[in-house]
Amino acid sequence: MARFARYDSMFLRLFVVMATIMLCVHLLGVTVIESLFPRPGGHHVPHEMRGNPPPGAPGPPQGSRPPPPPPGLRGIWPPHLGMLFQLAAIVAASWAGARLLARPVQQLASGAGRLAQDVHAPPLDEHTGPAEARAAAQAFNHMQQRIRMQLAQQSRFLAAVSHDLRTPLTRMSLRLEGIADNPVQYRLRQDLAEMNGLIDSTLYYLRDRDEAAGPRQRVDVLALLQAVVDDAAELGHEVLLNGQAAPLLAYPAELRRAVVNLVENAQRYGERAHIVLTDSAQRVRIDICDEGPGIPPEELARVLEPFYRLESSRSRATGGVGMGLSIAADIVARHGGELTIANREAGGLRVRIDLPRA
Repeated sequence: MARFARYDSMFLRLFVVMATIMLCVHLLGVTVIESLFPRPGGHHVPHEMRGNPPPGAPGPPQGSRPPPPPPGLRGIWPPHLGMLFQLAAIVAASWAGARLLARPVQQLASGAGRLAQDVHAPPLDEHTGPAEARAAAQAFNHMQQRIRMQLAQQSRFLAAVSHDLRTPLTRMSLRLEGIADNPVQYRLRQDLAEMNGLIDSTLYYLRDRDEAAGPRQRVDVLALLQAVVDDAAELGHEVLLNGQAAPLLAYPAELRRAVVNLVENAQRYGERAHIVLTDSAQRVRIDICDEGPGIPPEELARVLEPFYRLESSRSRATGGVGMGLSIAADIVARHGGELTIANREAGGLRVRIDLPRA
């Protein structure tokens, strides 16, 4: 049954129900009309006289076959050309009616799918379809507006808090200048640098998310990845790129940010990164591989959590602030895609980005 579940849609159900009803009504009508109004040239034989000759009439010769029924009494079988045209008309009318009835529900399902992938997707059309479909579209659009408002309020709150934290951090840095050099001053400077890094990561993340509020753009994925490779080469890092892909609808700044974060992680832990680009009719796949030690299997799911790091230390020089993977995963999710992490059999880590084309 699971194999046929993919074909179980409202359109198919409506089509089968309407075709069955219309076919039954048609067959019933043909049968009744044939019995009440025989076709021209047919002979209506009373039921009580069928099979038995009237009294006193000579019977058929012994051994002879009964005469075939007249053409007008053959009923609905075998089918003739007119009946085939009628059957085709029933199927066409059922298909058109089922499509007309199922179209509003299909549009709602498509709109809900776009909303699940991108909260900034265009709203549903509230002026087409029956009253129930228009009411459902209005409810979807209202929910989308509420979600956007909540995300905007959350972004403004986090941005304000992050910005306000810079003032006391700046005062602490200035006061540290008056303290003699000692191990405590060194640790305090490290803590301040880490806090500034957390604030910068949060502000950059919120800025990129606000920039993605507009419509998606047609992005040349290969050119975007090549720009990331060129930037890494200018800094003396080795990054390889293979593969081809057709342009894709995406948020260019966000997608670049996600790839840069993953490439920086690959360089930090594996010394070099290898990007493999694969294209298909359904999706674009970007694999970022490194030659590092990999990640323990029990930690693969947790590394996508914000501020989670595998290192026991909290130094930004060894492991950053723990936001790179979580930001990349969130960016990919807003594109309707999926980010997965797995250890390579040959050693190292592979981070895979799957971006749908639809």
